[in-house]
Amino acid sequence: MTSLSQRPSGLVQRRTEAIRSAAAEKEKDSDGEEEEARRGEEEDDKADSKETRLTLMEEVLLLGLKDREGYTSFWNDCISSGLRGCMLVELALRGRLQLEACGVRRKGLLSRKVICKSDAPTGDVLLDEALKHIKDTQPPETVQSWIELLSGETWNPLKLHYQLRNVRERLAKNLVEKGVLTTEKQNFLLFDMTTHPLTNSTIKQRLVKKVQDSVLEKWVNDPHRMDKRVLALILLAHSSDVLENAFAPLQDDQYDLAMKRVHSLLELEPEKESTKPNANELMWSVVAAFTK
Repeated sequence: MTSLSQRPSGLVQRRTEAIRSAAAEKEKDSDGEEEEARRGEEEDDKADSKETRLTLMEEVLLLGLKDREGYTSFWNDCISSGLRGCMLVELALRGRLQLEACGVRRKGLLSRKVICKSDAPTGDVLLDEALKHIKDTQPPETVQSWIELLSGETWNPLKLHYQLRNVRERLAKNLVEKGVLTTEKQNFLLFDMTTHPLTNSTIKQRLVKKVQDSVLEKWVNDPHRMDKRVLALILLAHSSDVLENAFAPLQDDQYDLAMKRVHSLLELEPEKESTKPNANELMWSVVAAFTK
């Protein structure tokens, strides 16, 4: 009788332990994602001691700037929205932003809202400004909406305060502080314009070589085996219409091969790629916003 009366309590105890272990496993998975983001930042910080660290926005702008003239092409009307997309991806790679859960109805990437995962300062004024807007906005907005709002491309006067102003100039000043560019005044007949010619060609050459190698010597034929930051750089540089500048020095056969591989990346389906292990959903959502 005594053993029979003890069974229920033992069963409850085993159930409780099972529930606790399941909860611990779930918490471990979420902690693993945060640990991966922290590890990525630590690796980037270690690299800082060897070379100047640039954000995705700075890399895209540097690819678009003319070395001697110090300004982007007047005909490039894609770089403004492209830089805003870079901000969202940079914040996602740093573990600050994520997409809301897709839910039972499996909402598409462009329908899901952007959620603030952490409001810890990034150390970059532009990124922190964008992060504050996203954190303070209720209800949340989609990736497509944030690209438009941060670019100032909205007809709603109540949302004009979301626009990040003078982004290219502010990014150029960051690059001046990092010793990559310098500041000059250039006269254009009717007006003077501040320009930022290249002063450290080594960093620009290193950036161009990184882009070239990613689709030539170091091509892996699988986007999920590529470094996420390099993959984002290629896709966002193309969306900003500056990728061609990195391939301009290549010989014809290398250029053709590089562009063929870039097109293979552009033909990927973001919805499908975002469901694969270790994929960054917000990055693929930004890609979907530019390729839809």
